[in-house]
Amino acid sequence: MCLNTELSSHEPPVWNDEFARKLVELTVLVGITHVGKEGSRTEQFYGKVQSVDPTRGIALRLLGSRDGSIYWLPPDLTNFIEASPGEYRLRTTGETVENPDYTVTWTIYPKST
Repeated sequence: MCLNTELSSHEPPVWNDEFARKLVELTVLVGITHVGKEGSRTEQFYGKVQSVDPTRGIALRLLGSRDGSIYWLPPDLTNFIEASPGEYRLRTTGETVENPDYTVTWTIYPKST
């Protein structure tokens, strides 16, 4: 699975090899809001970064309710924020994530025609 629709920003993706490589094996909590004609919906999930690639993006091995599958995040490091220690409850699944290393959020809009 991969994020492949337009992201909220029209700026070019930000990639930093050094930072990206440091993400490998770290836990990332992801929040994605999908905006469409029918309104919006949010999905939340988390996993460990398996690999990083400036073209393909960030391969996240999902944990919890989606255990084991790979989700490709965009090759854009702009929204990665170091997480504060603590428990994070995912509203969409009720799962609790303890002490993730980073959080990242995006808003995705339908492709323009």
